[in-house]
Amino acid sequence: MRNHFLFCRRNFLHTLFAALTSALLALNSSAAPTDDVYLLGPDSVPQEGVPRGQVIGPLTLASDVFTNTTRHYWIYVPAQYTSTNAACLMIFQDDQAFVRTNGDYRVPYVFDNLIYRREMPVTIGVFINPGHTPTQPESTATNWGDSINGRATEYNELNDHYAKLIVNELLPALEKEYNLSKNPDDRAIAGASSGAICAFTVAWQRPDQFHKVISTIGSFTNIRGGHVYPDLIRASEHKPLRIFLQDGLNDNRGRRRGTNSYDAKWDWHARNLKMAAALTEKGYDLNYCWGIGTHSNKQGGAMLPEMLRWLWRDYPRPDNPQDDGNRKLFVPVEK
Repeated sequence: MRNHFLFCRRNFLHTLFAALTSALLALNSSAAPTDDVYLLGPDSVPQEGVPRGQVIGPLTLASDVFTNTTRHYWIYVPAQYTSTNAACLMIFQDDQAFVRTNGDYRVPYVFDNLIYRREMPVTIGVFINPGHTPTQPESTATNWGDSINGRATEYNELNDHYAKLIVNELLPALEKEYNLSKNPDDRAIAGASSGAICAFTVAWQRPDQFHKVISTIGSFTNIRGGHVYPDLIRASEHKPLRIFLQDGLNDNRGRRRGTNSYDAKWDWHARNLKMAAALTEKGYDLNYCWGIGTHSNKQGGAMLPEMLRWLWRDYPRPDNPQDDGNRKLFVPVEK
């Protein structure tokens, strides 16, 4: 397994080196911000002939876990989904960041392209915002919610409250409309920044429900005690999780606003390094990539197709030399 990790990391390094080189050449070798070298590839844009999934929303989810709150969510349904076959599920925190097709991640386009080429399974995507009270606004692309609604509390605390919202409130609402696999191997959860530590906490609290996690620029810091995760991982029994961590060397390097003093518990990249070290020591199915970016979604968005391929790399597919049915582009059957 360790050789597999090394192999994957070498591949990512080669891919990133090529992307960086191409970007720098395109900029005629002029200096550029460290985030701007990360460019979206063809998997993140619409491709001719690729069936397009449907994005439904915004829908509204009320919560008894976080009382007197609601939050918007969106659902991506791949063109290949049929109710006769249980679909995989992937839940993204901060819906506006991931569902937008003009943003950094553009998940609907990525899912369209990878499912069409059978590089990931038929997967229903769910994009959910943090909650807000009737007097608070919904999160937006310009304000993710830390200062205006419940995001800081819902996403950063290490308790099981948000996991209960996902498992006991969101999943039943989804299962009323869609045939979803109940196998935790078929369920993934993802997020960026505080949404990333939130996604990890859901899987950590409920490994009976989710086995796969993607964390980009994860806030494993002392916002609400998240800096303890490396020690907690080492002190706990191994859990059946597969995790991809992405971060940048220039991600929030421990300087709090209004002070020049260094706080190691507030150093985003150092805390991601500690997470990777702890997960490696405990033998987790782990991959990671450290770029040169800041607290930005540029690298995470550019890498998302490769992260998804790695995350779903062994989803069950029959391999029959006498039957090429599973070796063709995945075109949905006309209804």
